[in-house]
Amino acid sequence: MPNRARIADSIDAHVAERILERRQALGLSQSALAERLGVSFQQLQKYESGQNRVSASRLHRLAAALGCGVESFFPPMGADMGPPPPLDPLNRVPDPQVRRALRELVEVLAA
Repeated sequence: MPNRARIADSIDAHVAERILERRQALGLSQSALAERLGVSFQQLQKYESGQNRVSASRLHRLAAALGCGVESFFPPMGADMGPPPPLDPLNRVPDPQVRRALRELVEVLAA
C-alpha cells in the first residue's frame, strides 16, 4: 500500500478544536498539559492543530488531565460535521502573547 498523506476528517478536527478550547478554558499552557500527559509540547501542538490524530488511550489521558469526560471531545451523534474546517496556522505559534498579537494584527489589516 503506498504511503499517502493523512487528511484529518471532520471528527478529528472537532476533537482537536475541543482539546485546545478545554486547555485554554482551564488556563493551562501547552507545556503544562504536555507534562501531565508525558509528551512534548510540540506533540500537544500537533494534537490541537489536527496535524496528528489522538489515539483512544491518549484521548482518555487527555480527558483525565483536563477534568472532563471523553465524550466532551466529540460532536453529538448524528450531527452533520461536513468537511473539516481549515486549520488555523496561528495555533502553531507556541507563545500565546505572540499568537494574540498576530491575530490582532490580522484583524486590523483585514478591517
